Amino acid sequence: MPPSSPTLRTITRDQHCISRKNISPNALRVLYRLNEAGFGAYLVGGAVRDLLLGEQPKDYDVATDATPEQVKQLFRNCRLIGRRFRLAHVMFGSEIIEVATFRSNSDDGSGQREIDNGRLVRDNIYGSIEEDAVRRDFTANALYYAIADFSVLDYVGGYDDVMARVLRLIGDPERRYREDPVRMLRAVRLAAKLDFSIEPASAKPVPELAPLLGEASNARLFDESLKLFLAGHGARGFELLEHYRLLPALLPDTAAALELDASGLCRELVMKALRNSDARIAEDRSVTPAFLFAALLWPAYAQDLQTLLQQGHDLAVAEQRAADRVTLRQTSRIAIPRRFSQPMHEIWWMQSRFSQRQQRKRVFRLLAHPRFRAAFDFLELRASAVPELQEEYLWWQRAQGMTPDELAASLPGKTPARRQPKATEKITAADTQEGSGEAATRSPRRRRRSRKPAVPAE
Repeated sequence: MPPSSPTLRTITRDQHCISRKNISPNALRVLYRLNEAGFGAYLVGGAVRDLLLGEQPKDYDVATDATPEQVKQLFRNCRLIGRRFRLAHVMFGSEIIEVATFRSNSDDGSGQREIDNGRLVRDNIYGSIEEDAVRRDFTANALYYAIADFSVLDYVGGYDDVMARVLRLIGDPERRYREDPVRMLRAVRLAAKLDFSIEPASAKPVPELAPLLGEASNARLFDESLKLFLAGHGARGFELLEHYRLLPALLPDTAAALELDASGLCRELVMKALRNSDARIAEDRSVTPAFLFAALLWPAYAQDLQTLLQQGHDLAVAEQRAADRVTLRQTSRIAIPRRFSQPMHEIWWMQSRFSQRQQRKRVFRLLAHPRFRAAFDFLELRASAVPELQEEYLWWQRAQGMTPDELAASLPGKTPARRQPKATEKITAADTQEGSGEAATRSPRRRRRSRKPAVPAE
């Protein structure tokens, strides 16, 4: 519990490592202009925490006693956003400095603070810096760097917690989690990102309160999932989700499938995918959410597919239904946009096509598919967990290094007279439709129009 009267500790410039040369020039512009206008101006939250840890912040947030309207008067490049939390965004090209007015931790009866079933849904009552510090989530995020004298202000013990690499909730943990269940995911994400431990009292309620995530917005959970898995610490984040029993609340089908996976191969595939993604991000290479969710939901998809096949469904029908069912159930929890779910489906469906290496036409169609590279990378992932797939993976790896003529010659059957497409060459839309048959790849014959017989002159 935070003290009823927070005790200020001032860490002077000679006692901390924060230097203005490591702070965004645009953030400094905002801080200086607010200060010159007579307002309090502080860098706050994750930026202060990261600077104390010797890390370079990605975002800079500013806290002030100026109202959003007063901030807008100071900056022509400012816009006000939000209903739940009224904020000012000061824009410098692609960089946005978020400016928040100090919030109060009490309700003044104005209707600007709303709590629905224990959850804070509106909070626009302004207060003092002491009140603002107490209402923040973790002590490590409640530190204020003052531009006036370059000191760090600590009201809740956050400085010592940052130095000890401990994540501690401000206030009663159960009440704070009930106010906003997504804080449980934030605790896991920050612990994974910063290599912090979660303080025991802050960790204890999480397994019991995990089902509350089901009440959170599925769009917000999608955003939080991307932050958790695509920030370079996804493997550790997944392990913490399992440890604190949050996985069934976030990825229920995956959690259920992993429980039934006695061999552990599905979990191994998921962990390898996350470790590979972390490595790519560390190398500043891109990672698509479609591939990420294809790996995270593969255990559930594979289980549903097997069930449908055992019920006697045709493979193509079973693949379609399994993908739709898994995605529909997961979307009720995490709003995966169609621009990611559709490529995810194609990555899954192409896995069964890799075994069709004796059919010339299908080999070339698969190589020309726009999703081939992602599907092949997924095959490599599966082969790393299932040795029986190594031969299949190596065959397709070799196929990509062959010229079209070499590949055609290595396949059974007669080489067709027409030119074979290159392995990376796009072909017609009809050619990419598996199971469409040879007729689907033929150009339609032009119908000859019969001429009317000439009418003899009389």
